[in-house]
Amino acid sequence: MQQEWKEILKAASIGRIMEAAYREHVLVPAFNIAYLPMVKTIFDVLKETCTFALLEVSRPDIMRFGAESFKAVKEEYARWEDPSLARLHQDHVPVIDEEGNLVNWKELIQEALLLGYHSVMIDGSRLPFQENVRVTQEVVSMAHPRGVCVEAELGAVLGHEKGPLPPYEELFASGKGFTSPEDAEKFVKVTGVDWLSIAIGNIHGAISGAAKDQKKVEARLNIEWLKEIARRTQIPLVLHGGSGIRKEYVQEAIRNGITKINVGTEIRQAYEKGLKEGGNIESARSILKDKLFELIEEYYEIQGTALKLAEALKEVS
Repeated sequence: MQQEWKEILKAASIGRIMEAAYREHVLVPAFNIAYLPMVKTIFDVLKETCTFALLEVSRPDIMRFGAESFKAVKEEYARWEDPSLARLHQDHVPVIDEEGNLVNWKELIQEALLLGYHSVMIDGSRLPFQENVRVTQEVVSMAHPRGVCVEAELGAVLGHEKGPLPPYEELFASGKGFTSPEDAEKFVKVTGVDWLSIAIGNIHGAISGAAKDQKKVEARLNIEWLKEIARRTQIPLVLHGGSGIRKEYVQEAIRNGITKINVGTEIRQAYEKGLKEGGNIESARSILKDKLFELIEEYYEIQGTALKLAEALKEVS
């Protein structure tokens, strides 16, 4: 497979790659770009570990940290771009944001499409079910003619809202915000969405105030709940709030339908720690690099997935 794997992945759409990952139970991590210099470091580590991933950017990365804009991230991505190792994803475009404000989601999605992002995410999870369906259908109609995949969200992945969360164990036991398997099945059928972000015990890390620097709650996942959603939907499922979940739950989730996991808090905090301690971008990159190796090789155990995905794509071509 020497150089052949690179050509296979370069030629494949992100949709086909994610379908292969779903079939083979291969995880595709999605690393949030909170600061532009993170892009090069992530590509360096993906190359060294022969791992396939998504690079993604969300509104909070732009508004609260140092990602600057969707355009700036696309330009930085283009500087180091290697389609055999990573594609670019627009993360979390909410219809209603964490502050409860309406967002001009259509303009933001259109911006990413015009910039050439490979996939986009519309988050209508704070809407009533039928409104979430309607908005998601509209985004699918905007993106699919361009060959762009669409991710949507159903259920409530908590953590970005104002004020403190209730105790985590209370949330988990009550199943508050968990994605309904019945709703997920219907949602996927009527929207034509490519990937679905679900809530099964995962939570977001804080993005504002003093809490944004604190270690995240160690979350758990309801695997039986996940199995039922996977059985009913039969598409790649996504876990937001991927930082800080206990390893055994993550590994079990990958075996049972989770194909994409968003990683934001851990790598952002590693970068910020390096910036604070060393006072320069190179020290920030160094700490980030160590964290990425730890995540890829020890936590997710996914080094070499670029080769696995190329092999899977070759078999069905």
